[in-house]
Amino acid sequence: MHFVARLEEIEKRYEELTAALSDPQVLGDPSSYQKTAKSHSELQEIVEGYREWKDVQKALVGTRSLLEDSSSDAEMRALAQEELSELEKRQEAVEGQLKILLLPKDPNDEKNIVLEIRAGTGGDEATLFASEIFRMYGRYAEQQNWKVEILSSSLSGVGGLKEVIAVVEGKNVYSRLKYESGVHRVQRVPATEQQGRIHTSAITVAVLPEADEVDVQIDPKEIRIDTFCSSGPGGQSVNTTYSAVRITHLPTGMIVSCQDEKSQIKNRAKAMRVLRSRLYEQRLEEQQRQISEERRTMVGTGDRSEKIRTYNFPQNRVTDHRIGLTLHQLDRVMDGKLDEIIDALITHYQTEKLKQATVAA
Repeated sequence: MHFVARLEEIEKRYEELTAALSDPQVLGDPSSYQKTAKSHSELQEIVEGYREWKDVQKALVGTRSLLEDSSSDAEMRALAQEELSELEKRQEAVEGQLKILLLPKDPNDEKNIVLEIRAGTGGDEATLFASEIFRMYGRYAEQQNWKVEILSSSLSGVGGLKEVIAVVEGKNVYSRLKYESGVHRVQRVPATEQQGRIHTSAITVAVLPEADEVDVQIDPKEIRIDTFCSSGPGGQSVNTTYSAVRITHLPTGMIVSCQDEKSQIKNRAKAMRVLRSRLYEQRLEEQQRQISEERRTMVGTGDRSEKIRTYNFPQNRVTDHRIGLTLHQLDRVMDGKLDEIIDALITHYQTEKLKQATVAA
């Protein structure tokens, strides 16, 4: 059985790594120890699942032999039948989880992200919603012990956000938030609406895996850097020094501006982080285009033009249109309680990948 053979190999490798962690030579080399510990940690969940699967297999053999034993009385056989049913369910669940754990990992899952939120249709109301969604992700980041750093932001006249770009750093940030890219729609009565009519506004969210210099190398000859005075809401200049930075990537025409810092050097560094991540995402999208349509749908890259979620305030309801999930707890979601939605999305896309892997096999 190919499935079991693979798990046997993984368990053997895990035991080798366990032994290596006690090896004085490895212990004496911090770099080698860190690498070994990381590899060991990555295999731990699979090995624990496989060992549980083996225990269930052993229990199944014992229970089946009890059922086949003609000397067992009726009560004993009934208990054995009940136990068999439970064990078979457990076997199916553990097998399903192991198959998901054996799927190829997304190499970006452990990366930090560049989060970009922009107000779309709906004027001032859209900018207010953009600031609330940014707060929602900020609250979620707090719960996950992640760090959020704003790279660039642009306020509207009513105190909302026309645009905000931030880096979110922490453990497995991209793996948790990668399905958030797309159009987020809000339905509610704006504070300025006299008639009490429900308005629909929209914002776009983009989640880009943060690229480092190894992922994307930018030739200095391929960029143009312009400096200008920072401006506040309405375009008024907020300082007289040329600290704001605009970087143009000449081969693609991509433009990134940053003006939040008073230092030109800091603004330039932040703008380069954003540019590198956008170029990295562009490369990922090109790779996706080379793959078949069904595969692209399965991977779920989060097309920014796709309406993915509606937040209905009058009914305290949030709906994710991709998986048909509706929750009547919008207040909790807006306060950063996103795990139920995120877990459901991850499960959905893992199941899609599993189906695809089964077909390919």
